[in-house]
Amino acid sequence: MSHEVLEEDDTDLEEAIGKLAELEDSNGKIRLCLMDTQRDISFLLRHLRQHPELTDTLREIMHDIEGLMSHTTFLFDKINFLMGSTQGFINIQQNQIIKIFSIASVVFLPPTLVASIYGMNFEHMPELDWMAGYPFAIGIMILAALAPYLFFKHKGWL
Repeated sequence: MSHEVLEEDDTDLEEAIGKLAELEDSNGKIRLCLMDTQRDISFLLRHLRQHPELTDTLREIMHDIEGLMSHTTFLFDKINFLMGSTQGFINIQQNQIIKIFSIASVVFLPPTLVASIYGMNFEHMPELDWMAGYPFAIGIMILAALAPYLFFKHKGWL
């Protein structure tokens, strides 16, 4: 999962979150089983003191369980890191989409303003009687759209 989330470009991140959730659930169940086994071994150690050959074996098993417990803690932390990373990658993708919509709205806002002004039905608008009024309005709209686009391109936001 680590390789899939952190290194592959075409990973389905939503599917990865589902897999990570399953892994976290499995890890939690394994940890609970280990804790139950640890309690069982502790019980046996307390009640089988008169059998030293069993006590040594039980202590070895207890030592192994403690090692497995620390490994499940490591896996839990790793799964949580991967879950956070995956959510961060999803946020980055969503931010890039929102950025495009924001830039598009800023690019088309000035031409919309110009079009709405020239779309008003007033009798005394000097450009209405002017022969070049229509091309003038179209030119202003194109310039109004082109200016923010060039500005964003110059800043490296596109």
